[in-house]
Amino acid sequence: MDLDLWTEKYRSPTLGEIIGQESLIDSLKMFVETEAVPHCLFAGPPGTGKTTAATAMARDLFGDSFERNFMELNASDERGIDVVRNQIKNFARNMPSGGAPFKILVLDEADHLTADAQHALRRTMESYAASCRMVLICNYSSRIIPPIQSRCAIFRFSRLGNDDIASRLKYIAKKEGVTLLAAGTEAILYLAEGDMRAAINLLQAASSTGQKVTDEIVYSISGRANPEAVRKMLVDAQEGKYIESLDSLRNLIYQKGVSPVDLVKQMHREIEGLGLDNRKRMDILNQTAEIEFRVGEGANGEIQLSSLLARIGFGSDSE
Repeated sequence: MDLDLWTEKYRSPTLGEIIGQESLIDSLKMFVETEAVPHCLFAGPPGTGKTTAATAMARDLFGDSFERNFMELNASDERGIDVVRNQIKNFARNMPSGGAPFKILVLDEADHLTADAQHALRRTMESYAASCRMVLICNYSSRIIPPIQSRCAIFRFSRLGNDDIASRLKYIAKKEGVTLLAAGTEAILYLAEGDMRAAINLLQAASSTGQKVTDEIVYSISGRANPEAVRKMLVDAQEGKYIESLDSLRNLIYQKGVSPVDLVKQMHREIEGLGLDNRKRMDILNQTAEIEFRVGEGANGEIQLSSLLARIGFGSDSE
């Protein structure tokens, strides 16, 4: 591969190239311009650009001295108090080099840190704030202890819009010479649910077949059911065609290989389109939550989902 093309493909983006989180990125740009970065807490769903934003901010701030003043750790691998006392403390206590105002330490998946490790980290953040600023990244900010939250500027990332994801998928497909059909794009967007990383992984997996990326291929490689098949199964149940609905259920589980846990989640998404009255919709959604829990705990998927289809067809006991 040509070196220029390789560099373009794998280089880290700058803050100006990140899309979908414009209001947050504007604040990060201001931090870079003023060289006044506080401790930060990036929270939000996976695949929405949290780690990329932290790396881009550090790269824009440090320039050529990026490698010497930046460190990233994944707390899901190193989650005990020792990592705070050793790796994090040793990095934070040393002064920055290359004229940088401070170092930046990114602690990814910080919500996986133990309580003891978080309390130790709180003291480290205080003691070495002059030489090192920390960016904690997590999916659920509620799992971070309040003393750490109070020391951080909190940025909440939202799920990316379908238009932004679709645009990027088309760009990647064009660069890689992959034929991405509109139906394939819609299938990827349905499964990704605002997660750019999941969308790109689905595109890569689907393109590995060497065929055009269609909705059938996307659903096949993802192990998820085609939403049209799920809707038909639910409509059949609603109309009293229980045998046909049950056959569809068994086909999805045993022929298509769809996990009952994934299937009940898809059913939950599609129930809104059945046109049920509010009372029955609440009853069915409540039953769906109960079945999702039971299947997750090891109950038989076919039996549990069959009961949900029966509930949709015949309503609650109170009706």
